[in-house]
Amino acid sequence: MNNKSFPYDAVVVGSGPNGLGAAIRLAQEGLKVLVLEAEDTIGGGTRTKEVTEPGFLHDICSAVHPTAKASPFLSSLPLEKYGLEFVHPEYPYAHPLENGDAVFVHRDLDKTLENLGVDAGQYEKLFSDFVDNWTILQQDLFGSLRIPKNPLTMARFGWYGMFSADLLSKSLFKSARTRALFAGCAAHSIVPLEKAFTASFGLVLGVTAHTVGWPMAKGGSSKITEAMASHFKDLGGEILTEHRVSSASDIPEAKCVMFDLTPFQIAEILKDELPGSFRNRLLKYKYGPGAFKIDYALSDPVPWTNEACRSAGTLHLGGTFEEIAAAEKEIWEGNHPDRPYVLIAQSSVADNTRAPEGKHTLWAYCHVPNGSEKDMTRQIEDQIERYAPGFRETIISKRTMNTKALEKYNSNYIGGDINGGAQFARQLFGRPVLKWDPYHLPVKGNYICSSSSPPGGGVHGMAGFNAANSALKREFGIKS
Repeated sequence: MNNKSFPYDAVVVGSGPNGLGAAIRLAQEGLKVLVLEAEDTIGGGTRTKEVTEPGFLHDICSAVHPTAKASPFLSSLPLEKYGLEFVHPEYPYAHPLENGDAVFVHRDLDKTLENLGVDAGQYEKLFSDFVDNWTILQQDLFGSLRIPKNPLTMARFGWYGMFSADLLSKSLFKSARTRALFAGCAAHSIVPLEKAFTASFGLVLGVTAHTVGWPMAKGGSSKITEAMASHFKDLGGEILTEHRVSSASDIPEAKCVMFDLTPFQIAEILKDELPGSFRNRLLKYKYGPGAFKIDYALSDPVPWTNEACRSAGTLHLGGTFEEIAAAEKEIWEGNHPDRPYVLIAQSSVADNTRAPEGKHTLWAYCHVPNGSEKDMTRQIEDQIERYAPGFRETIISKRTMNTKALEKYNSNYIGGDINGGAQFARQLFGRPVLKWDPYHLPVKGNYICSSSSPPGGGVHGMAGFNAANSALKREFGIKS
């Protein structure tokens, strides 16, 4: 029996929501836990900074947080005690169309149905059961591989979710407006919409809109991880910034190590310890397309042709289902569409702390091939102008980030991939490899807890929570 004592029970490499989630879960059991962060501030994809003008607070990556509100673990923590407050826009998301038309999603399912015309019945049939059973469904959607708590609801979700977004929307919806609305959600997958399981992204995001909403963190996304870090420290945890881990020798001795990193990074750090066959599997892990992002400081609200769009927190730009599908397919073929699918976040419409009085922030990005260095400013602004003529006249200043800049900002964003790996079917269920306990690495005491493990991308902390529960059971004999 090995009775060796360690300076720490656990070391977590990376301080994003998943890393902090793992650290908190371990610290809840009274363990001595250290978090290591390579940069000078914590947060991973949730940092908030003034990058354009003084007084304009911009979320560098994640801006809108349905998965944070939906997370069973984060919602169990007393984060409001540490200053976290979520604010909700009038509309969780909207989808502008030509000639001033737009489709709006309300938190209230019935109000949403009023805007869907001929498709109201089918939309209600698709979503109502999942909305009604949300408190049980969320446990299964954010969990690891296991027998579901609600087999019947999950079976129904799996039946619809396994289809492509293209097939499901064609089967259910008669109106091009509703199909476009569904495409806007499904395209968050960053997978061609004719591929299997892309419908599941449209379902999850649609359900969250009608249950927990699509809120922002007041004061910026950094407030989420700042609150998590404060809670972690109150549990006795330690955080060390500006400590980059490039090899196993950079990690203090501990009974277990949790990596809030992607497979390539782990393969490099543990290269001398991992079995060769498993290391090769990590090196074959597929990263998805990258992102090109723009932060704007604006003199006025965006002049959307449909003025109600000014009250939406998130907007999906790209026109019809067919246009969005074509643009996303081009990305996977290595091309840059002239009319890309553009995601917009208008944080300042719900949070007046983000910009000086009367001014606004805007967050916009489109998908590009992994590693792309192309400047997509014109294409993004053309899409905004398409639905908001005169937008360019409201710009005070802007800051752009291509895939290289995103990876420099956060080394987890390999080639600009902000989701920790492509989310096509094989890697949707097998992140980073297909196994019953995907968090445990074949090196004693080592675990992956990043978005490259289930349930994937999003600010929810659940990958960290699930990985920590695996470590607690394996290393410490503590069952969750």
